Amino acid sequence: MSLVTKTLCAVAVCGALSAPAQSAVIFSDNFDSYTAGLNVTDFAGNWTVTNGTVDVIGNGYFDFYPGNGLYIDLDGSTSDAGDFSSKALNVAAGTYTLEFVLSGSTRGESNTVDVSFGSYSETFNLTSNAPVTTYTRTVNFASNSLASVVFKNGGGDNMGALLFNVSVATVPEAETAAMMLAGLGIMGSIVRRRKSR
Repeated sequence: MSLVTKTLCAVAVCGALSAPAQSAVIFSDNFDSYTAGLNVTDFAGNWTVTNGTVDVIGNGYFDFYPGNGLYIDLDGSTSDAGDFSSKALNVAAGTYTLEFVLSGSTRGESNTVDVSFGSYSETFNLTSNAPVTTYTRTVNFASNSLASVVFKNGGGDNMGALLFNVSVATVPEAETAAMMLAGLGIMGSIVRRRKSR
């Protein structure tokens, strides 16, 4: 086998070893597939609303952020903010990224929003003019679980924080980086051997 053939084979092996594992999205929703309305309960099995209500707004219907599609007013229209929970997600033991987009209500009052997913729980205090912001959190699961992403707006004045987007994705395992380093090391060895001839 010629040196060129050996080098090409080694490069192919290194490429396979060093190819980074991709994160896999296991849940994602931007709410554009639903029908705008007050006190919406039909989310095609992706979400449930308990202990109150939420509204689906946007696209010209109570649209505080034109051009951003549909989004969720987490305080509905019954003066009783609902628990907005995703369907139960099957998560294997490992690390996940939870990403969501929130803003203030734009209507003059502050809101608190409790967000939870598995062992993760955090409260966000949003002024009325809090900008549209993407939040990314890392969540670890020690064992296989069923878990829902839950948003709960505090208060009950029909003017809640706004939720634009939610996604959950796996995080590639740590050995991916080790495999990449090993692949680069093999390539370095080949280059050094070739230069020494």
